[in-house]
Amino acid sequence: MRALLSRVPGGPDTLEIGELPDPVAGPGEVVVAVKACAINYPDVLVIEDRYQMRPPRPFAPGGEIAGVVAEVGEGVTRWQVGDRVMGNTMMGGLSERLRFVADSLHAVPLGRSFEEASALLLTYATTIHALVDRGAIAAGERLLVLGAAGGVGLAAVELGKAFGAYVVGAVSSEAKAVAVRAAGADEVLVYDRAPFDKEQSKALADRFKTAAAPNGFDLVYDPVGGDYAEPALRSLGWEGRYLVVGFPAGIPRLPLNLTLLKSCDVRGVFWGAFAARHPERNRAHIAHLFELWGEGRIAPRVTEVFPFERGGEAIARMAARESVGKLVVRVGA
Repeated sequence: MRALLSRVPGGPDTLEIGELPDPVAGPGEVVVAVKACAINYPDVLVIEDRYQMRPPRPFAPGGEIAGVVAEVGEGVTRWQVGDRVMGNTMMGGLSERLRFVADSLHAVPLGRSFEEASALLLTYATTIHALVDRGAIAAGERLLVLGAAGGVGLAAVELGKAFGAYVVGAVSSEAKAVAVRAAGADEVLVYDRAPFDKEQSKALADRFKTAAAPNGFDLVYDPVGGDYAEPALRSLGWEGRYLVVGFPAGIPRLPLNLTLLKSCDVRGVFWGAFAARHPERNRAHIAHLFELWGEGRIAPRVTEVFPFERGGEAIARMAARESVGKLVVRVGA
């Protein structure tokens, strides 16, 4: 089968179309013919050997897919060949075929495209875990979302509104602000691009505090990191919760004296480990996401679809941090 392969560490330009052996479904497994694969920031990191896990090469990046069941292993009764399914994997999504444990897949709802279905699970499952389990979000609270125009950012805006929060989205351009307003944010701030000096950092903190008035934000959702983190932390209110989701702008160094003065928490969000440790709770979250999706209260925003041969371009766009919403690669016809 064809796959977009990482053979050496490096950027998207090092990826090349190659051949891998066709996967075979073992007991309790199915093989999916991949139709669409959504791109996420971990795809940038894993090919550069900067992710938490380093798979042996050659491998295909791509962590969330939608497609059609092509083969069913022994003992599998839930799926049949031809069923439309969606699922998450650590990697391998940019391959024509992929093997899954049967119980890890979900049916693509009627009327949903493969492209849309591929773009739901990772970003929204990460975010519902972040807001509910780690953030204990409550109706009426004020939520600041950094990087609000990205995949997880838009998911946080939509889910924050679904849970009854007042949502402030923060983005780096007016074009991104348009998308965040369309997703339902109550307020949108356009900030300058980092790096920031001391005065610029203070100015951004003051803007966040103004939006958080009168008592500060209850929650900060941060999939960005870098120089944006400290100004956001300074805008937290008493006993606020700062949710650490990712670091495309760099790993920040936070002044921990602020956590003492505000009696606030900095809480890590690692959805993959949560899903592995608590599969039943994760399935309940995903069932809730499907309900919200069906009601139209959340909807993955696929803004660009790339052909398989240009999958590296999609990852390059993600690396540049200029994309809005989700980028998807169409793998199979």
